[in-house]
Amino acid sequence: MNGQQGEAGEMLRGVLIGESLRVGSALDGVPLQVSTVRRIAVTGAAEGQPAQWTLLDFRAPEAEAERLAAALADCLAPSGGWYVNYNTAADAFVVFADRVFRYPRGDPAGRAEVAAYGRGIGIPESQLDWED
Repeated sequence: MNGQQGEAGEMLRGVLIGESLRVGSALDGVPLQVSTVRRIAVTGAAEGQPAQWTLLDFRAPEAEAERLAAALADCLAPSGGWYVNYNTAADAFVVFADRVFRYPRGDPAGRAEVAAYGRGIGIPESQLDWED
């Protein structure tokens, strides 16, 4: 996904799963714009994940990419195999509870490192499907 040029400059785009947020956490201080909220049934959910998810398609100014990653790492549940991914024009971000990965979009070595980490924390192969 490429960023779009607008008044605020380039925008990053991603998807947040509502159920991935740690109970009691708050994602604030980063200007997110939610464009779509969807509810889906999930086949092959990992242990600890519900069978239905709430997906929030979002965008934010690219200048906020690092701050957003830190905020998400603090908000994501540490169990259940959750992550959030988003892309700037140049980089892919994949954020887990207390862990942030950033690599150039399309870089197979960067993607492989993140996928290996995800497998190591119990994420099913079918969920290691982010766009980069």
